[in-house]
Amino acid sequence: MALDKAPDQEDNFLAGLATRLWHVTMSLAEPVMAGIQRLIGAKRMPWVFLAPNLVFFATFVFVPLLIDFGYSLTGGTHLFLSQRPWDGSAQYGHLFNCQNFSNPNSCEQDRFWHAIFNTGTFVVFQVSAMVLASLITALALNKRIRARGFFRAVFFFPVLLSPVVVALIWKWILQRDGLLNAWLTAFGGSKVLFFISPHWAMFWAIFVSVWAHMGFYTLILLAGLQAIPGDLYEAAQMDATSATRVLWRITLPLLMPNLIVVVVLALIKSVQTFDEVYVLTGGGPGTATLMIVQYIYETGFANQVQNFGLAAAASVVLGVALFFLTLLQLALSRRKGEAL
Repeated sequence: MALDKAPDQEDNFLAGLATRLWHVTMSLAEPVMAGIQRLIGAKRMPWVFLAPNLVFFATFVFVPLLIDFGYSLTGGTHLFLSQRPWDGSAQYGHLFNCQNFSNPNSCEQDRFWHAIFNTGTFVVFQVSAMVLASLITALALNKRIRARGFFRAVFFFPVLLSPVVVALIWKWILQRDGLLNAWLTAFGGSKVLFFISPHWAMFWAIFVSVWAHMGFYTLILLAGLQAIPGDLYEAAQMDATSATRVLWRITLPLLMPNLIVVVVLALIKSVQTFDEVYVLTGGGPGTATLMIVQYIYETGFANQVQNFGLAAAASVVLGVALFFLTLLQLALSRRKGEAL
């Protein structure tokens, strides 16, 4: 019995010590906060609590954005902004100097436009596949199936993995002597060089991205499905409504706010894709899977001649695109709130 009491006494001691430390800390902070409140007024006190986050945001987000924009207006190869000559909009002129915008090879910065076209292709097919796969998975996991919790965890597990780990796993599976080719040859087939063909490389880049992230979007849609009142389905069942009609008339309309969120978030994420595709294909073969973020990284850091100004200009163009996508998300969210 004495041994059983010892851990309880230790826990009570630690809890009491933590309580005393909390009270001492609050007693020291209370006069300071009270003085600030008397000085600025109660209505301005929320800004005091927001100040640390605002300082953090300004230091690590807003100020770097301004510095990046400053680099986009300069030239030369020097690293420090003070040593770089003013170049105005010349870097943007290099990016948009094209004879025919539909033909990347006619542009001065052809790799930039190849990256734009590849990113556009990736976004269209990846987002479409992501939304469709997430919706089908959410509908399946929302049904009363055996081991439903286990399957939900299985589909969400890839989200917890690092994108680099995901890409390395699939690269091991898809490489020339990888697991998939081992299975193909075991059943009498021939090896397929997935990373040599541009179409195969883009297909697997999209597939791996969908596999890695669909669990997150499935979770959003699953939450929306569970928020739909069950009375509606019971009424539809009493009216002998077909499953297809229930899906189109009840489930999808009520799930539309969540679908909008999934589409916009998937759009923003796919435009910024880099690490998975870079590790999986390296942007190849050639420029077949070169994405805009990889172009910015290579132009500013990986190339032998580091062109910080051109990379900064490309990142500003990407930032403007993401800004408009964010505005789209806010507009759709506001419309969703008004509809509700």
